[in-house]
Amino acid sequence: MLQNPGLKRYFCSILPRLMIQKLFPLDKNYMLMQAQTALQEKGINLMIGELKLSYTRIYNPLGLEDDTYRQIMTTRRFPSEGVALIYQQLCGIYRYKYGSNQLEILFDGRTHVEKYGDDWLRQLQLWTRELGMIDGYVRTMLRMTLLYDGPSRATFAENRCKSLINEVFNVKIVKRNGDLKLKLA
Repeated sequence: MLQNPGLKRYFCSILPRLMIQKLFPLDKNYMLMQAQTALQEKGINLMIGELKLSYTRIYNPLGLEDDTYRQIMTTRRFPSEGVALIYQQLCGIYRYKYGSNQLEILFDGRTHVEKYGDDWLRQLQLWTRELGMIDGYVRTMLRMTLLYDGPSRATFAENRCKSLINEVFNVKIVKRNGDLKLKLA
């Protein structure tokens, strides 16, 4: 069949990824991933809104306006790469914890993608509220987004935030042979 060992290794590494993506296009997890990707901007905005509320609840419960508070409340533009990675991490945890391959029978006229998207946004809001009660999460998210002051600090904050989320959800990410796998710790 394939006599060249380099070519054989190439096909062995590429084919599983292609088969995973195309094996069952109507699988619930693919639809869920599609919904999460389509709702990324809305989800990030939701996360930032909850972050502002968490900051106010933890650090400024009286609502006194100082420079930091005004900066947090008025900042509209910030690098979104870090928060997008956190969003993707939460998406992966949701698919891992709530992803089965069984489609539900819907009687309300919505598509499965719409239903899974609504469920996802509801869960994301609950999770960001829970995470917003953790001081470390609020500080690292602020450092990556609304109080951004440079890429090196933002990278450090992003790594700390990912680690904190893994601890909160009791998830361990294992990298073997180039594949990332989620495991319950």
